[in-house]
Amino acid sequence: MAGHAVQELQPGYANGPLHEKGHVGHEEVVHDHDLAKDVDAEELHHLGHLSEEELLLEKKLKRKIDSLIMPLVILVYLMNYIDRNNYAAARLQGLEEDLHLHGSQYQTGLSILFVGYVLMQVPSNAMLNFSGRPSWYLGFFTTVWGLVSLLTSQVHNFGEIVACRFILGLVEAPFFAGVLFYLSKWYTKSELNLRMSIFYSGSLLSGAFGNLIAAGILSGLAGKQGLAAWQWLYIIEGSITMGVGIAIVFFLPDFPHTWKLLTPELKAVANRRMALDAAEADIDTEGGMSQLRGIKAAFCDPKTYLLAIMYHGTTGAAGFQNFFPSLTKTLGYSSTISLVLVAPPYLFMVAWSMCHGIMSDRFKNRFWFFMYPIPLVFAGALIFMFCDGFGPRYFSLFLLVFIFATNGTIYAWIANAIPRPPAKRAAALAFVNSVGNAASIWTPFTYSAADAPHYKVAMGINIGLTGMSAICAVLLRIMLTKQNNRLARMENADAELTEADMVVLRKTAEMEGISIAAARQLQKGFRYVI
Repeated sequence: MAGHAVQELQPGYANGPLHEKGHVGHEEVVHDHDLAKDVDAEELHHLGHLSEEELLLEKKLKRKIDSLIMPLVILVYLMNYIDRNNYAAARLQGLEEDLHLHGSQYQTGLSILFVGYVLMQVPSNAMLNFSGRPSWYLGFFTTVWGLVSLLTSQVHNFGEIVACRFILGLVEAPFFAGVLFYLSKWYTKSELNLRMSIFYSGSLLSGAFGNLIAAGILSGLAGKQGLAAWQWLYIIEGSITMGVGIAIVFFLPDFPHTWKLLTPELKAVANRRMALDAAEADIDTEGGMSQLRGIKAAFCDPKTYLLAIMYHGTTGAAGFQNFFPSLTKTLGYSSTISLVLVAPPYLFMVAWSMCHGIMSDRFKNRFWFFMYPIPLVFAGALIFMFCDGFGPRYFSLFLLVFIFATNGTIYAWIANAIPRPPAKRAAALAFVNSVGNAASIWTPFTYSAADAPHYKVAMGINIGLTGMSAICAVLLRIMLTKQNNRLARMENADAELTEADMVVLRKTAEMEGISIAAARQLQKGFRYVI
């Protein structure tokens, strides 16, 4: 590629040989056929594929990314869910009695976290993309939420636990949507589902080991130093999270082009493969206003709203995780055994999610991998609602956790369906995540103690939410199919390119070291993953 000069547009370039003068509003336009004729076959072939040497470098690059980035984000997500969900475990360790909670006060304390969480999503991701330093940004907030979790051990009443939970939601908000955007800057469409599934395994592992840790604390530290078991739970887990947050600041790389441990050759491959994947350079226009334009573009795209409703449905249907120890308690065992029984369904889903993500990426399909878990969730909810024996009720929990298999897929689908520019993708990821987690504000109130042991209202709502997500997935599939068909038609059309189109092509050409005409040919190869 080094032999191809970058074609710069000078102020008078619009009148050059590649341009015909036309107008869209007050903008100069370029006709597509004028660009296309300047690309020879050899350049186009090399443009659209990594060379053999680049493919070898890509394997080395992915090994470096997978060996450092994935363990770090999984570790933080593990602590994220442990700190968020220790409230459910603390319930079995005397928190309600010690804080004199009554009526729906426990559910209020549970849901208030997600009010703060939702409020911070979009502004936080815009700030993350603008800052360009995920290591400092995510590391800082991880350390702060660990501190808030630790201090929760000192609350004495309903008002104090509500305040701590609300603040915890505010400082946890930057992490999840931020990491989804962050991973989309490192991995291509064909790699994302597996990595998203691996990433999401952090929350599943927290569901298993968080409750096992809670069981150990319940049996070993209750009453030590005059503190209740639930207080030790917050102190220990909050302290660990603070240590992890400090490690993130020093060890998490920011973006491919700024990672000092990458050689110039690896940086070039990292940028090139992402440009090939998105069919243009994965960069924003300069200036802070690009973040506002990205937010506006995300809100003007109907795909954003379909994905948000889908995620709201799956997150609402997964709301049982906040009551999982209470669900296993209905099986008739002690508090300690009930916490231990939570682990096997989560561990099963960790293994299943890995296979699910591998196959989704291999087949390059999102729709069917989002859809097949839905009837399994239906079956799990119905069995829990109408059966009484230990065997079928515990088996139903293994079916209910299939809702988590959809999450890795929907995270990857968001990044695939709204691939560029980064500011738009960041805003869309944050908005979808905020709308999805808004389900956690109201679903806790559907798990009333009066409905135990079958929780028919909650399980019925889970079925309805999952069905809603399935309908939106069908609509999204139809929309993306139409857009892919339009992209195919546009490749054969004599399209007019505005100056805004040319800005994007200039940036792609500059990053790739190719002509603007070649960058246009690269752009034509893009299709949405369905």
